Amino acid sequence: MSGIHSAPTRSIRPFRSSEEYLFAMKEDLAEWLRDLYRLDITLDTFLDALETGAVLCQLANSITGAAETFRREFGSRAARVQLPGSGVTYVGAAQPGTFVARDNVSNFISWCRTQMRIKDVLMFETEDLVLRKNEKHFVLCLLELARRAARFGMAAPVLIQLEREIEEEIREELHLPPEETPLPKPQRRLSDFKNLDEVQFLVSRCTCPTLFPMVKVSEGKYRVGDSSTLIFVRILRNHVMVRVGGGWDTLEHYLDKHDPCRCPALGESRRTQTVGL
Repeated sequence: MSGIHSAPTRSIRPFRSSEEYLFAMKEDLAEWLRDLYRLDITLDTFLDALETGAVLCQLANSITGAAETFRREFGSRAARVQLPGSGVTYVGAAQPGTFVARDNVSNFISWCRTQMRIKDVLMFETEDLVLRKNEKHFVLCLLELARRAARFGMAAPVLIQLEREIEEEIREELHLPPEETPLPKPQRRLSDFKNLDEVQFLVSRCTCPTLFPMVKVSEGKYRVGDSSTLIFVRILRNHVMVRVGGGWDTLEHYLDKHDPCRCPALGESRRTQTVGL
């Protein structure tokens, strides 16, 4: 992947569902896998392309290969990073819905747990993918896998690149020493902030008597609400994404949870406090 891609002006569209942030993640992961393996995979075909487990196992073996290269090149320094020691055996010709396909997915899950040490809270089960029982768990697991693999040289999805960019910004502001990284950091373009004017448009939809505060601190960084909470806002293609805590959300959904006129529970709480005064 050549770098972080900015969306064309006016391409931003707000989200109206608490689940639609998954669309942004799936789109990013689909492009990542398409670049790695030249797959015919899109947002719409994301689950269909992966349900046999063959591509997932191929990914596991690619990550294991990158880990081996990392271990050879950096020796004792590589011991500081959690590295997989073995790959996955799988059937590449498995058909959707077959027991062979389920075995492939199960083998991949086992590899994620034992070789990559991904925590259960970020794992998925075979039925989550094969029967579409929990798409969110599957997507979050792949994103965490990509995050860990990037530490030892695998190409990263754009979201993971954005995370690294934000982490570096925080370290610079706190005057912390650079993170010790054995591998040279990949060349990439910095985020393009020109579309972040859309943030003010989304905030302006607030109907509270006093506009919900969202103050720009610097490019891509905002202080929100009545607290001192800082959030980082980035553009991912045609999505306005928010990095808060350790995860991602869409700005629209974030505002739905924190702006009193959009969140009935917050609005009622504020009215109750006003009456109490």
